[in-house]
Amino acid sequence: MPPRPASRLTETYLELRGDGSIDHIPLTPDFWPDLISGKRALDGMLIMAAAMTEDMGHWEVHPAGDEILLLLSGEMTVVLEHQPDDESFALKPGETFVVPRGRWHRIKVLEPGELVFMTPGEGTDHKPL
Repeated sequence: MPPRPASRLTETYLELRGDGSIDHIPLTPDFWPDLISGKRALDGMLIMAAAMTEDMGHWEVHPAGDEILLLLSGEMTVVLEHQPDDESFALKPGETFVVPRGRWHRIKVLEPGELVFMTPGEGTDHKPL
């Protein structure tokens, strides 16, 4: 198979499948609703990037595996839900953070920037703050 032209992770996500192959997934308005509803299945890890300009307005959890966050620019805090007090971890450019499987988490933006997510997509769930 010939190589594909370069693309931006903010516009075309990558699915790293269990068999070692990679699928390019264009970001469309239906992508997230289809994924959350189960209409679209993922076989492996979803690799994507986002320009983070404001705090996440919800919590999310990934029951199928750990999530890797890689901060390219800006400054952010990863918040893990924990009772009685949440746990917060600073993230600076070039640093990674591993969100453990099954932990509710969110991102707070201290300085806008770009964040890469390597997410086990299957079973991902969201809940309001």
